[in-house]
Amino acid sequence: MTSDDVRPGPQRIVDPTTAFVWIWLPGATAAVVCGRLDDDQGVISFTYARSYRSRADATSLYEPELPVKEGPQFSASGARLPLCIDDSMPDAWGRRLVNHRLGEPNSELSELTYLLESDQDRIGALEFHRSPDGYPDRAADHPSLEDLAAAADHIDQGLPIDEHLNAALMHGTSIGGARPKALLDGTDRTLIAKFSSSADTYPVVQGEFVAMRLASLAGINVARVDLTKPNGRYALLVERFDRDRTGHRHHVVSALTILGLTAFPEGRYATYVDLADLVRAQFVTSDATLHELFARISFNILCGNTDDHGRNHAAFVRPAGLELTPAYDICPQARSGNTAQQAMAFAADGVRESRIGLLVNAAATYRLHRSAARDVIDRQRTTIEDNWDDVCDEAELTTVQRDAFMNRQFLNPRAFE
Repeated sequence: MTSDDVRPGPQRIVDPTTAFVWIWLPGATAAVVCGRLDDDQGVISFTYARSYRSRADATSLYEPELPVKEGPQFSASGARLPLCIDDSMPDAWGRRLVNHRLGEPNSELSELTYLLESDQDRIGALEFHRSPDGYPDRAADHPSLEDLAAAADHIDQGLPIDEHLNAALMHGTSIGGARPKALLDGTDRTLIAKFSSSADTYPVVQGEFVAMRLASLAGINVARVDLTKPNGRYALLVERFDRDRTGHRHHVVSALTILGLTAFPEGRYATYVDLADLVRAQFVTSDATLHELFARISFNILCGNTDDHGRNHAAFVRPAGLELTPAYDICPQARSGNTAQQAMAFAADGVRESRIGLLVNAAATYRLHRSAARDVIDRQRTTIEDNWDDVCDEAELTTVQRDAFMNRQFLNPRAFE
């Protein structure tokens, strides 16, 4: 055998052991280095930079978990990395894209690899780079919605994509969730585009649009949404609440981080009751926030959104305390029967069954009298009924599709038993 017969195999990605954390401080127009992540055999610590600790305007990444102090710090829950950093990790869809771009479709890469290789225009005010020196230049390319939709569709179906589409789709690697999505910029607003999937068995994107629009009409603080149809398939455009029109970024943590829980396996233990306790202790306006939280639980029950887990709630990190972000990911879920359960228990005895009467029984947890709780629910139900046809028209739902939603996901009779 000659040397010509020996061909090198594919080069395995070398997982990094260090990453530098950059943060956009309140009101800032550029990011600064705030610390370093170190991976020691899968356990990742965070250390604040001395230069950052000496700043008068230095803020913690999340005070209960990573206060500004000297030395390495670890996750409050004993997880592989600090929870407030884990909020910035790409989820299933983003990891799939990173693996695809790196030519490792079936590999499980390290957390720091996913953090560094995903797009840095992630939710919140943090970025992650290989160096603490010199802020990396951003590409000026702004892919069109049609390009993003085409790229997402190709990946969703397991089809190859060219380099142009590959680069376009990397804009969505750093945002959470398992469904196809991408970031859309280059306009007067920054948007998340959520695409239809080839695996959808019902109009998921249109259903989320209907739920978000009705929630807004019912008085819930929700992210603004629009519906569009690039390349003949529906896409939901969600306006980002972690950015403003001046380019400022707002630091955000998930409810899981606030609760001190990892997504897996601890996420199943997250409850609205525990979150309500922390609202009273850590949020700027506790009573108003608890009332808003109750309204969101109620609407989730009324619209059939049972995917209301801890990552689908979040709060802004403000100098004075936490502040609930607008609601997002209010998406009616498919049902195999009438019985359903919310992802998080909303009553002190662990009740999570999707029934309005059980929620009213827990009204005191959210500092509401039962009569006030009933008023909230009645107003939401009336809003859904009165605006149903108009909003379904906006969503271009057929008669068959809207009939399949009503009395199944939306206003399921079981919810009122």
